[in-house]
Amino acid sequence: MKDSIRLFVAATLPETLKQELHDQLQVYDHPSIRPVPLQNLHLTLFFLGNVPVQQLAAIQQSIQEVAQRRQPFTLDFEFTEPGPKPRHPRLIWARFAAHPAFEALSYELTEALADEPPKKQKAIPHVTLARFRKDKPVPENLFTITAKEPLQLHVSDIALWQSELASPHPVYSVLETYPLG
Repeated sequence: MKDSIRLFVAATLPETLKQELHDQLQVYDHPSIRPVPLQNLHLTLFFLGNVPVQQLAAIQQSIQEVAQRRQPFTLDFEFTEPGPKPRHPRLIWARFAAHPAFEALSYELTEALADEPPKKQKAIPHVTLARFRKDKPVPENLFTITAKEPLQLHVSDIALWQSELASPHPVYSVLETYPLG
């Protein structure tokens, strides 16, 4: 058995939203763009990284306690664009409008699970759709895509995910789901 496990906390996406966001990515057709597999799409809330396996139960307990204090909420999709810095993008992400419930949930998870206090910088609700390959130049003049129809993500639970590094993409699996409220 391994001594450590790579973990993050995220909200799962409904299959219809995954497909809609994945379809938007098709307009960014370039050899330097490496799409995230459909099954790996998620809304990140907190990345723990590699943690000792013996801490897993305490982590799960902390997530459950935070989830019980928070209520479900709905995020409104804003746009898909290269980011996080438009002039020097590392990825293509689907961004959702800021929401106080998302910010509070992200902050509380960081407070409960991080070694350091949370930063004052607000978390940006997003789904990473693709990453740029490091061995190829990033294409220029990438544009922003807005939805043809309003898109929403209803967050009623969060999950603890395991990330196993593999090639060409990591393999993600949900270890446990926690309902909000």
